[in-house]
Formats: sequence, structure tokens, C-alpha cells
Amino acid sequence: MRTALAAALAAALAAVLATAAPGVRANTAPAAVSAQLPEARLAGEGELRWFGLKVYSAQLWVGRPGLRIDRPAAAPFALELRYATSLKGTLIAERSLQEMERMGFGDAPRRVRWLEAMKRLFPDVAKGDRLTGVHEPGRGARFFHNDRAIGAVDDPDFSNAFFAIWLDERTVAPSLRESLMRQAADAPGTTR
Repeated sequence: MRTALAAALAAALAAVLATAAPGVRANTAPAAVSAQLPEARLAGEGELRWFGLKVYSAQLWVGRPGLRIDRPAAAPFALELRYATSLKGTLIAERSLQEMERMGFGDAPRRVRWLEAMKRLFPDVAKGDRLTGVHEPGRGARFFHNDRAIGAVDDPDFSNAFFAIWLDERTVAPSLRESLMRQAADAPGTTR
């Protein structure tokens, strides 16, 4: 009886210390992520800086199978961006399209449709706001603003091109990609 009580107290104390420890972050997925990927785990996180200024922090959440580094679009995942500054939604859409075009995704008419969809979906963001995109292989992408659904683009080619901005080898932010993909494949049955 004493041993069981001591073990229970030790476990409770460890839980309290773990939650109070400075700098320790929980591996709990945001509500929008858990709703779309019930077994989500944090694969990696990093920051995007522009001329030294932090634009956003990013987190990549993956499901049970993880991701293949060479084919990230083959499995579901979520990418959350927490903005460190205010930005217009139209600017986010236009910059996203520039990157998709730079990497050679889509023809001109398709990119026009993609830009229109992103301009409709992406709201203006303020410091602390979160935009989350969920990749659904073979279907498209769903988007959330501060865990509230804001819409979807039902086009697998769009989803592949959009998330390639962060996850493709041709990204303009290779160190962010590396940070995001750090533990993306660390699940049984996956390969790097």
C-alpha cells in the first residue's frame, strides 16, 4: 500500500514539475490539428526570419505513419504558422503563389485559380494569430485561422504545391525545412 501511494505521489510531483518547468513545451496538437489528425505528433518546428525579423514560427504535425522525407505529400499532415507580425491576407496569398510558381507548379490558368482561392481564404493576420493548413493526400487542403475552419481547396495539385513552399527540397528556407522535418519519419514502418 505504501509503495503504491509513494509511486502515485512521485508521478503526481513529476507531472507538476514537468508542467512548471521553464522552456518545456507540451507536445499537444492545437484543436484544429487534433480534429483532422487524431494521432498527431509534433515532427518539428522552426522560425522564418526575413532580414533578421521574425515573420512566423512554424510547426509540422504528422499522423501515425509519419512522413517520407522524399515524398511528404503522400501522407496527411498539418502545418501551423504562428505570426510574429501583422500581414494582409492578400500578401500571404500572393507570396505563396510566387513560391509555387518559382518551383514550377501549375500552368498559368491553374495558378490564377489558386491565387483567387487563397485570396478568398486567407484572412489578414495580427501578431499571435495562427494559420493552419492540413494536407489531405489525393483531396486537397483545409485551412484554419486560430482553430476556426476558414475553408478548403479541393485540388490535390494545389495542396502539393502549397505545402512544397516549406517541405520541398527547393524551398527558399532550407534550414526551416530541416527543422520541420527533423522527426517527420520517426515512426515505425517509415523511412527517411
